[in-house]
Amino acid sequence: AHLPEVDEALAKSLGIAEGTVEALRADIKKNLEREVKHRVLARNKQAAMDALAAAAELDLPKSIVQAEAALDRRLVTVGFMRRFDPAYAEMQAARAEGRIGAPVLLHNIHRNVAAPDWFTGAMAVTNSFVHEIDISRWLLGSDMVTAQVTAAPGGDPMLITMQTDKGEIVSTEVFMNATYGYHVHAQLVGRKGTVEMAAPTRTLTNLANAQSYAFPPNWVPRFTDAYRLQMQAWVDATRAGQTTGASAWDGFVTTLIAEQIVAGMGNLGPFRLTFPPRPALYA
Repeated sequence: AHLPEVDEALAKSLGIAEGTVEALRADIKKNLEREVKHRVLARNKQAAMDALAAAAELDLPKSIVQAEAALDRRLVTVGFMRRFDPAYAEMQAARAEGRIGAPVLLHNIHRNVAAPDWFTGAMAVTNSFVHEIDISRWLLGSDMVTAQVTAAPGGDPMLITMQTDKGEIVSTEVFMNATYGYHVHAQLVGRKGTVEMAAPTRTLTNLANAQSYAFPPNWVPRFTDAYRLQMQAWVDATRAGQTTGASAWDGFVTTLIAEQIVAGMGNLGPFRLTFPPRPALYA
C-alpha cells in the first residue's frame, strides 16, 4: 500500500487548521498523550479499587441495610437508573396491569462495543450484569432463586439464566465486545402476549434501498433520559422527606446475586442463590 507524504496537504486533509506539518505532529502528540493518560488513570483507578476491596473489613451494603432497619427508615437511593427509563417503565406497567398475562420469560440483551483491556470476566457480572439483576427483579416483582452461567470460549459472550421464586425464567446475554454499538434490549413474555423495547432511536434513515438507525457508542446517550428522570425523582423525594428508586436492600441483594454468580461461574449446572431474611422495612 502507498503511504501518503507527510506534508501540508496531508495535514489539511486531516483537519489541521494551520495546515502545517509541525501542527500535525503537535496534534498527534496531544492525542497520544491524552489516550495514554486516560488508560493510565483507568488502570490506577481499578488497582486502587481492587486494593480497597481486598483491605476492607466492612460489608458496606449489609451495614447500610442494618443501619436503616435499626432506624426503621429508608435513607439511601441506589442509582439503578434503568428503573426510570421510559421503555422499562412501560414494560413494568404492562406487567403490573396484567396486559400480557402472567409473565413466564424475560429475555435481556446487554452488549457493549468493546471492553477495556483491564476488564475481567468477573467484571462483566459485577460491573455490567448487575443492571440486569436489578431491572429483572423490578420488572417482574420477583426474587431470583437459581442461576446458571454458560460462557463462550474466552468468557465472552456469556449467557446467564436465572429462575425466580415464581418460576419465571430470566435469560441474559452479556456480550462485552459486540463491536457494532451499545445495545440493551428486553422482551417480557406473558401468558397472553409480549412486550418489548422498540429500537433505541429517535430517527430512521432511508438511504440506498435500506432503512437504518444508529446505535450509541456507550450507555450515556442510551440512558440520558433515565439519568435525568432519576435525578429529578430523587430531588422531589428528598424535598418531601421521602426516598425513591432502588433501596439499600435492592442494592444489597443485587450485590449478593452478582457475587454468588461470579463464585458459581465454573459450575456445570444451576446453583441456588441464598439471602438473609428481608427486613420488614423493605417488605
